[in-house]
Amino acid sequence: MITPAKGRLLNLTLRVWRQSDATSDGEFSTYKLHGISPEMSFLEMLDVLNEQLIEDGEEPVAFDHDCREGICGTCGVMINGQPHGPDHETTTCQLHMRRFKDGDTIVIEPWRSRAFPVVRDLVVDRSALDRIIQAGGFVSVNTGNAPDGNAIPIPRQNQEGALDAAVCIGCGACVAACKNASAMLFTSAKVSHLAQLPQGKPEQKQRVRLMVEQHDKEGFGWCTNTSECEAACPAGISVSHIARLNREYWKALWGGE
Repeated sequence: MITPAKGRLLNLTLRVWRQSDATSDGEFSTYKLHGISPEMSFLEMLDVLNEQLIEDGEEPVAFDHDCREGICGTCGVMINGQPHGPDHETTTCQLHMRRFKDGDTIVIEPWRSRAFPVVRDLVVDRSALDRIIQAGGFVSVNTGNAPDGNAIPIPRQNQEGALDAAVCIGCGACVAACKNASAMLFTSAKVSHLAQLPQGKPEQKQRVRLMVEQHDKEGFGWCTNTSECEAACPAGISVSHIARLNREYWKALWGGE
């Protein structure tokens, strides 16, 4: 990791994608920032930029953010061509400016996918992921008293596999990293999570079929196993879940257990 000298402030050039709405043409605008602390997060640096723009009578840069703790999956931009920036398993809000050097030029742009239309500047509409979840990412639970927590034994391997998939935060970095703009890593995480638990068995075949159909309907591309999605995922979701999704999908179409 590149770490500036302690206490040294950064002077940066930012090339930021500006686009007023989904129907307008966008372009990069160049801004100069001075005196940026290496201890700032990337989003705090954007806050400083927006304060400067407001003082100059310009429109601030629109970008998504919420918890700023790497949990919610709301933030997400391409930073020098990499989703969430250069650090491994790190969201945009967890990226700190000590990762950059004094005098650097940083290119900031939104996720690029037909299924993620730009709303404004760095904000994209990721509701396509919500619709994939709505298509089948749920279980039917009968109402009544809660069952005993130990009533259904679940092998440890299944528990850990399900939890590995469940940590997906739905940020869309996998889509942005994929040359085909595929959301198969996201979809497979949601399918794989429930496929390994007994609670997901009643709707197992219907779930995978409906979620894959919705994935394709939204205009996402297909997976060609380059693993760029895994490399970009801030939660470290493995592409092995895509293999499980493929098995589940073929079982749903042709039968088998």
